[in-house]
Amino acid sequence: MSLSTPTQPGAEAAPPNDEEQRLRELGYQPVLARRMGGFGNFAISFSVISILSGCMTLYGFGMSTGGPAVMLWGWAGVGLFVLCVGMALAEVTSSYPTSGALYYMADRLGGRKWGWYTGWLNLLGLLGAIAGIDYGAALFTGAFLNLQWGFTPTPGKTMLIFLCILLLHAVLNLFGVRLVSVLNSISVWWHLAGVAIIVFVLAVVPSHHQSPKFVFTEFVNDTGWHNPLYVAAIGLLLAQYTFCGYDASAHLSEETSNASVTAAKGIVRAIWVSWVAGFALLAGLTFAIQDYQGTQETATNVPPAQIMIDALGTTGATALLLIVIAAQLFCGNAEVAAASRMVFAFSRDNALPGSALWRKVSSRTQTPVNAVWLSVAVAGVLALPSLYSATAYGAVTAINVIGITPAYAIPIFLKLRSKDRFERGPWHLGRWSKPIGWIAVVWVAFVTVLFLLPQSSPVTVDSMNYASIALVAVLVLATVWWFVARRSYSTPSAYGNAREQAQIEEDIV
Repeated sequence: MSLSTPTQPGAEAAPPNDEEQRLRELGYQPVLARRMGGFGNFAISFSVISILSGCMTLYGFGMSTGGPAVMLWGWAGVGLFVLCVGMALAEVTSSYPTSGALYYMADRLGGRKWGWYTGWLNLLGLLGAIAGIDYGAALFTGAFLNLQWGFTPTPGKTMLIFLCILLLHAVLNLFGVRLVSVLNSISVWWHLAGVAIIVFVLAVVPSHHQSPKFVFTEFVNDTGWHNPLYVAAIGLLLAQYTFCGYDASAHLSEETSNASVTAAKGIVRAIWVSWVAGFALLAGLTFAIQDYQGTQETATNVPPAQIMIDALGTTGATALLLIVIAAQLFCGNAEVAAASRMVFAFSRDNALPGSALWRKVSSRTQTPVNAVWLSVAVAGVLALPSLYSATAYGAVTAINVIGITPAYAIPIFLKLRSKDRFERGPWHLGRWSKPIGWIAVVWVAFVTVLFLLPQSSPVTVDSMNYASIALVAVLVLATVWWFVARRSYSTPSAYGNAREQAQIEEDIV
């Protein structure tokens, strides 16, 4: 497999200092600061995947939808398929390293409508991810406050914590991409060290551990459905939700040095490092369960927190919760950066209502300030149903998966359909490109259908899976807005148009 050496004439890697010229060739005048290195680009996707966010916040969901066996083996299987998706997407990213990422790739390979709908799906997924990540951080913060000071994490108080976290992430992102890059680099080591500490402490301190047979074969079904295959399939949401957001490397490519190579590598590295570390984390938590039912019914509303309390006591659990909360805050901050770049890029091509406002860039920090504020505002609205329904958080995570996962496969499918018309970039899969690409497309089609299905029985207003409604709503909105904005929406074929130059200079404020 060739992952770095081009095999086709004309696919030679551009030197790092030619990335700005490559962006112009793709049709855009550089306006964002290219201050992120290869490690920083990997770090943002790794931070957004955040095993200490996804695995922890949906651990309770996994305990009921298949239990330990599905959590562990599901993680191993889903990780392998997601790695195929990531490699196929990285190959397309190497050819089109722009902030628009998925929708720009789809537009170039399939046409304007493909790009339009891919962009709206990608945007839904990214904004749902901010809501899911930061609300999860709010839940864990509430559990920490409960342990430390007897705080009662009611839905209203959790929502207030959530809004404060959103505000924090908005402010941090306004300082520019250099701070974002530094925080993401710290995040990588925080996550890896945090997982190592949690797994080590849970392995050494408790006097009792579950058996390997329990951890790898115990099946638990509290969903109300009777078909074990159906329940196991639904349980894959824990892994698939966690393995989301690695397109962040592509969205930050206009701010990354040598992005044609480093953004592609960033996607793949973030997935396989998360795959290995996440398996260790899930195994460590599951071995340390002292009381399965008590963990599910915990007063903290956070099952991993109860595992830590039972295994280590309140003081030890509090210390480990701080590690998890900090990791989740790193994750949410990285996701706001990725989503705001998507908003900026989509607005740059006049695809959003009020595009002229959202594409403006600060002349001081070279950051899309208004896009940052819009991203956190919409994420706040998406999480509001959590005030009234205990199942709403599961719906938010499903919205993230159902929006962003199909968007990953569309440019991969279009690349496969285009055959020889696709020009490889400097990072590619060689002869493995087609088989890995088709595996990725089939897997995404499977999980997209899977996560539209109801997750518990009987299906009521409270237990319904609202991801299907969210998907229909965004497709309807995209279709309606298409008839309004189709004359103004376009991705440029080449930079140099005098009108475009004037518009770009006007948008830098």
